[in-house]
Amino acid sequence: MRGDMKFCRFHKVLRTVAINAALLAVCVIPTIAQAPPQKSSVAEKVPAYQVDPAWPKPLPNHWMVGPVCGVAVDSRDHVWILQRPGELPKNPTEEQKAMQALRKATPPVLEFAPDGTLLSSWGGPGPGYDWPKEEHGIYVDRHNNVWVGGAGAEDDQILKFTRKGKFLLQIGHPGQNRGSNDTENLGSPAQMVVDEAANEVYVADGYVNHRVIVFNATTGAYKRHWGAYGKRPDDSYYTKLGIKPGDHPSNGNKSTQVGPPSPQFDLVHSVHISKDGLVYVCDRSNNRIQVFRKDGTFVQEAFIANDRIGSGSTSDIGFSVDPQQRYAFVADSTKSHVYVLDRKSLKILSTFGEHGKLPGQFGIAHNMAVNSKGDLFVTESAGSRVQKFVQVGTKNAD
Repeated sequence: MRGDMKFCRFHKVLRTVAINAALLAVCVIPTIAQAPPQKSSVAEKVPAYQVDPAWPKPLPNHWMVGPVCGVAVDSRDHVWILQRPGELPKNPTEEQKAMQALRKATPPVLEFAPDGTLLSSWGGPGPGYDWPKEEHGIYVDRHNNVWVGGAGAEDDQILKFTRKGKFLLQIGHPGQNRGSNDTENLGSPAQMVVDEAANEVYVADGYVNHRVIVFNATTGAYKRHWGAYGKRPDDSYYTKLGIKPGDHPSNGNKSTQVGPPSPQFDLVHSVHISKDGLVYVCDRSNNRIQVFRKDGTFVQEAFIANDRIGSGSTSDIGFSVDPQQRYAFVADSTKSHVYVLDRKSLKILSTFGEHGKLPGQFGIAHNMAVNSKGDLFVTESAGSRVQKFVQVGTKNAD
């Protein structure tokens, strides 16, 4: 009997140990299952590009282009550029003076076929409209209407033409700008883009004003405008700092972002709309991109290569041609780079280009456009040319 009792007590101890061991296993197993996954060793792939040195084909009549300050791709993949035939550098050499005669003969608006053949050329002063003194920014809408802007001190207007150069519409009047809250005139507008569904034209305004402004694309009627962070622009921010309209001292004085970001746009150089309805604004001399909804609601901002003085790192932006537009491309006019960004995070993934005159190098990368194949077209304001970069697959991110 006593032996049976000992056996029972021993059996209870074994059963208790077994139960505790089972409970411990239940606690331990989930912990093992929830261990953090190992990071993938596979590098992220991004689009890769190679310059096409044979594009475009030589111009007729010994024509030469001046600074190229606008590029657009239309629905047929024709490439349009806007160049400044009348601009000479300060203290020009005799060779530059001789070249100027050829530049003056070249029309400001040039249309190229996909293979680089010149198809049409036009532009300049004419009856019924005010051609800008300093050409800047070109856009071709879905109806193949061509929009042109200007960055001269009194270029307070944008113009709309047919693809053959017939005048259709002027918004604003030269020398009439009343500041960043003027709803009738612009202030040296740098670029424009048309929202086809809403029939609205968005203007990056600009070199003198500090805003994005929206008009009806048919009538030119004012719709809305906003400044940095979606707020009403305040030009007194600059006058209190002793900065005159059109001056951008931050171009030469800023090396890195110190203190809080500027509450105002400085040089609003480009505006583009993504397929998901977001408005991307290049605030060039502040080295940043701000993203908005179409009503001006602020979404996010990112500073791009904010570590160098110069004209600014966000001169223009374009998007990849995949349905999600996963990537954005940004032209840096200070470092003469093109950055490949993750469009959602605006993180730099890859970089190409450098200062120089050789194919694939840049003399101030100024504007860009993307065709339906994903090829990039980048203009140079100092190099006086447009270059084509063919997408050649992918490469590892930097």
